[in-house]
Amino acid sequence: MDRRKFFKLTGTYTGGSLLLPNFLHAFTDYNSFSLQEKSVLFIQLNGGNDGLNTFVPYDNPLYYELRPNISLPKDQLIGKNKGMAFHPSLKGFATIQDAGDLTVIQNVGYPEPNRSHFRSQEIWQTASSTNEYKNEGWLGRYLDFHYKEHHPTGGINLDAIDNLALKGIEPNSVTVKDPNRFKIKNNSEEGITLSNNPQLDFVRKIANSVIDGSDEIQKALSKAKTEMNYPKTGLGKNLEWIGKLIKGNLNSKIYYTSLNGFDTHDNQLAVHSNKLSELNNAVFALYTDLKQANLLPFTTIVIFSEFGRRVQDNGKGTDHGTAAPVFIIGGSNQGNCIGHNPNLTDLDHGDLKYAIDFRSVYASILENQLDFNPKTIGIQNQSLKGIF
Repeated sequence: MDRRKFFKLTGTYTGGSLLLPNFLHAFTDYNSFSLQEKSVLFIQLNGGNDGLNTFVPYDNPLYYELRPNISLPKDQLIGKNKGMAFHPSLKGFATIQDAGDLTVIQNVGYPEPNRSHFRSQEIWQTASSTNEYKNEGWLGRYLDFHYKEHHPTGGINLDAIDNLALKGIEPNSVTVKDPNRFKIKNNSEEGITLSNNPQLDFVRKIANSVIDGSDEIQKALSKAKTEMNYPKTGLGKNLEWIGKLIKGNLNSKIYYTSLNGFDTHDNQLAVHSNKLSELNNAVFALYTDLKQANLLPFTTIVIFSEFGRRVQDNGKGTDHGTAAPVFIIGGSNQGNCIGHNPNLTDLDHGDLKYAIDFRSVYASILENQLDFNPKTIGIQNQSLKGIF
C-alpha cells in the first residue's frame, strides 16, 4: 500500500474508535512534553452567524429601522461599550471582555464575497481568494511545514466530519467523531513480532508509533481533572475534551470544532438565542477551566463564521450576508475592539462591506501565536495589529 494513501485511510482513526489517550501521540521524536506549548482552538459557527445580532450596534438608529422584526431591545443588551453590546445570551462573553481576555474584530470578510455556505467555508478554510481553489487547508499547510515528518496529532478535530482547513499533504491531524466511543488498548497486542509481509509490518509500525508515549500521556491526563461543570451539550462535551487534552499536555498545535444551526432564515430570535446560549455556556466553561489551570495565555480561542447575515430582516429572519465579527479569547490578547462599528448606510447590495480581511487575522495568529511566517503557506496579507 502507498504510504500516503495508508495515512489518509487511517487519518480519522476509524471514526474515533480508539481510546484516548492511546491514540493520541505519535513518534518517539516528538515524545517530549512542554507545559507552555502554545495552541490555537478554532470554533466554526456553521450556517452564517448573524453578527449584527451577536455584537449589536445598538446606538445606531438604522439598526432598529432596518430590523423592525428581529432587533434586540437596548435594555436587554449587555456589555455596552462605544455603541456596541452583546446579545443577552452572551453573558459569559461580556464577562470575558470585562476581564480583558476577549478581542472583537469588526467587519471581517473578504473581497468579492461568496454567499454560498459551502464555497465561503472553503474560502475561509483554505485562505484562498474568491476565484482560487486550493486542495489543502491553511492549517494543514502550516502543519506540513511545522512538522518535519508525519505527526498524527498535530491537529485535533472534534467533529462528525473531516475539516478542509486541516487537510495537508501529510495527514498531521485526526478527526474524532465521538470521544466516548474510544476503546481501551488491548495489552495482548504488545510484543508482536515482525512477519514476512512488509506491508503488514508497516501497518503495525504505524500503529505502534501512534501508541508510543501513551504512558506519559496517561499520567498527564490523570492529573487533568475537570474542575468545571461543562454543559451537557454537543459543543460543551467537545470543549471539555479539548480542555482535558490541553491540560493533559498533549501539545497539539491546533484544535478545531464546530457548532451548526446558524442559518437563521426564519424564527431567528428564538433559534439564534438558543445557539448563542450553547456557544456562550460551553466557551465560558472552557475559558474558566483554562484560566484556573493558568493555561489561558498559551491557548488562543478563535470564534468565526463563514459569513454574516443581510442587514435588513426578511420578516422573521435574515438572508445570507457578508462581513461579521470574529472573536479572539485568550492567548494574551489585548482585549481590544478592532475596527469601526458596522456602517449601516454604505452597504453592498444590502450587506455590510468588509473592512478587515480574514487572512490578516490568520497572519496575526500564525506570527504571534505559532511563531510562523504566513507567507510560507501563501498568505500574503499583512498581519492585523492590535490583537496580541
